[in-house]
Amino acid sequence: MNCRHCHEPLDLRFLDLGTAPPSNAYLSHKDLEHEEIYLPLKVQTCANCWLVQTEDYASSDTFFTPDYAYFSSTSKSWLAHAKAYCDQIKNRLDLNANSFVVELASNDGYLLKNFVADGIPCLGIEPTASTAEAAKDIGVPTLQEFFGTDLADRLANKGPKADLIIGNNVYAHVPDINDFTEGMKLLLKPGGTTTLEFPHLLNLIALKQFDTVYHEHFSYLSIGTVARIFDAAGLRIFDVEPLTTHGGSLRVYGCHQDDKRPTRNAVRDLIAVEIDFGLENKPIYQAFQSQAERIKNELITFLTDLKQQGKTIAAYGAAAKGNTLLNFAGIDSNLLPFVCDAALAKQGRYMPGSRIPIFAPDYLRKNRPDYVLILPWNIADEIIMQLNDLKLKGTKFVIAVPEIRIL
Repeated sequence: MNCRHCHEPLDLRFLDLGTAPPSNAYLSHKDLEHEEIYLPLKVQTCANCWLVQTEDYASSDTFFTPDYAYFSSTSKSWLAHAKAYCDQIKNRLDLNANSFVVELASNDGYLLKNFVADGIPCLGIEPTASTAEAAKDIGVPTLQEFFGTDLADRLANKGPKADLIIGNNVYAHVPDINDFTEGMKLLLKPGGTTTLEFPHLLNLIALKQFDTVYHEHFSYLSIGTVARIFDAAGLRIFDVEPLTTHGGSLRVYGCHQDDKRPTRNAVRDLIAVEIDFGLENKPIYQAFQSQAERIKNELITFLTDLKQQGKTIAAYGAAAKGNTLLNFAGIDSNLLPFVCDAALAKQGRYMPGSRIPIFAPDYLRKNRPDYVLILPWNIADEIIMQLNDLKLKGTKFVIAVPEIRIL
């Protein structure tokens, strides 16, 4: 395999998690009668442009199916994050009824509904039928397609170009990152702005967040590498903000290369931090496998010890990162009898690979365990607040990444 961006051969292994089903391929009861598709889950690093990338074993439509079960509106904290962004970017760019906003991978309309409410023309582009229909149901104009240069060219030729292009947690999900970026260039109005949010590779490594690796993530991103990809497409990063979402993310602000806005010091400063951390040297990538192995072994030991002590344990949050963790560790319903999740699309289904059943949150209250393992550790505080009645009755909450910790 060659690098998705610069096309140099890949020979620097970052992580090998064995084989696993796609992390969002939740199973129905009928699916349990059939074998699942297991794909290697291996990550390489390009020692030329330093793009970290999952090896290719399937196309993106393998993962983003019509019944895709991830709905952004399930998390109240994520809804609040989206609303705060809309408020600040509307003021920063002076967006109004004469503006045009496009969101790439707009999911269920969780973000664009704020622009609809403010009377700002917008369009969501979302490839999965389940979430695109949910967005349309709440009045968010949505086009059900994958985004790239072909679609960008069609949109730019028949309608207005975008004053603002938004991509929240989509940049890592695109197999052809060059085509996607060139598409943004085509669709962006002169003087327009694009903002992308993505988990920061530096945090993934520093905080041992190996469970954020899954097949649907084709890339793991640093600002240094994203700046190179933007530059090759005729775009430029002019500002950056660190975010707390998803275990530590970045929001980058992009524009056309000839835009009059200067590149802020924050961009150069963060690139320098990444280089100082070692993101453009081989050793930091070569050392990561052992960190994942340690976390896996600690979790297996923890769950086994609890079972031997006669303690009961369940999990909360049927998240993709949880599926990566459980499948890498080989954990099934023998050690984790069930998982609860607030997403209606996941309830009554089964976790891929582990085949652990998924129930509504009230099932926890009827079968209160001694311990709850929170799989989406990035929203642990929100989950504990929602389940505070269990905590008051003595249930203990646990996360496994970057280490076993009772909260």
